[in-house]
Amino acid sequence: MQPSKRHRDIFRLLERDGTIAISELARVLDVSLETIRRDIKPLVDEGSVMRLHGAVSLPSEIGEAPFEKRMRENSEAKKAIAAAVAATIRDGDSIMLDTGTSTSFLARELHGHRRLTVVTNSSDIARTLATVNGNRVYMAGGELRSDNGAAFGSTAIEFINRFNVTHAVITAGAITPDGIADYDLEEAEFARNVLSRGKRRLVVTDHSKFSKPALVRVCGFDGITTLATNQPPPPDIAEAIQAAEAELLIA
Repeated sequence: MQPSKRHRDIFRLLERDGTIAISELARVLDVSLETIRRDIKPLVDEGSVMRLHGAVSLPSEIGEAPFEKRMRENSEAKKAIAAAVAATIRDGDSIMLDTGTSTSFLARELHGHRRLTVVTNSSDIARTLATVNGNRVYMAGGELRSDNGAAFGSTAIEFINRFNVTHAVITAGAITPDGIADYDLEEAEFARNVLSRGKRRLVVTDHSKFSKPALVRVCGFDGITTLATNQPPPPDIAEAIQAAEAELLIA
């Protein structure tokens, strides 16, 4: 099937469903994820479709920036999780955060903290915590994504690997009995590197991510020290967390 034919099929599916996961597009069109991403890229570049977190949508279905839309989803749960985690961080601590709505909520909860050293790839988090309360903020470089204003790629990873921090915090696309997963290869790789830089390694995520299918494994529960969420996870996930001797923090 030629790309132009797949482009028509992509638009047909988007007109039918509004928003569709990239993995689902690949399955329906019977092509690899690498192929479907190549097909989507020129459509995103020209503005015909909008790329979301592991999905694509027609611009008319968005109506607002994708990241801002995700900030409104389960916002009360994310605020509660952020408040619980912020209470465990002290003035003067060092913290590394990847991009995501849950970490952006955490950054807002940290606005009252002082003298933090913050390392992030998120322009939203950097703007929230820079130039206030004596904080020092370091932002990873690279090309910023249009959907979330975050930098990814080898340059960003090389930058964060220069730091060792007290708290390394990531978001998650999915939580399964096997551990932490995401939908995007670059985001999963970045998150894995963030966790490697922290003395304390946290995942912040709301209950909607439990038992969701996801494409890329980030790590097992033995790769984290704390999972912060707003509801108890299903029994199989709770048992896996306990077996790994990780902490479960329920907001």
